[in-house]
Amino acid sequence: MKKIYTKTGDEGTTSLRDGVRVPKDDVRIEANGTIDLLNSLIGKLRAMPEVGEEWKPTLLKIQQELMIVMSHIATPENQTNPKVLHVEELTSMLESFIDELNAKATEGGFILPGGSLAAAEIHITRTVARQAERRLWTVNRVYPVNPAIMRFMNRLSDFFFVLTKEC
Repeated sequence: MKKIYTKTGDEGTTSLRDGVRVPKDDVRIEANGTIDLLNSLIGKLRAMPEVGEEWKPTLLKIQQELMIVMSHIATPENQTNPKVLHVEELTSMLESFIDELNAKATEGGFILPGGSLAAAEIHITRTVARQAERRLWTVNRVYPVNPAIMRFMNRLSDFFFVLTKEC
């Protein structure tokens, strides 16, 4: 394993993809930090036995796609990212799940977080998904973000909201 610390960030900068240095509080770094937190929370959901096994492959796909999204956000302007996005297919899949789960839901409207540990954790994940989406809108004002990424991020919080009804 190569060295985990490089000391290159000791002065408050970090690298975008391809080595372009930016301040650690650059909007792209902030957005990716929030997406990274979201990805970690999804990993926690996958590790919870209370979250149904049928949802774990979907959660894994979301995690894998979030890594690609982060790579695209960290790609400097005027550079092409070779990693292929699958956000359009995943957005469509999430919309199908949302419609399916909503159709069987017995209650509507706002649901207070809680009910079970898994549902509470899913709600935390939902709020971080919403936060990540807001950070991306901030990025989008300065560095245009692929609209398909924005739709995907918007559907994620909706997906987690209806998923709480399963736990």
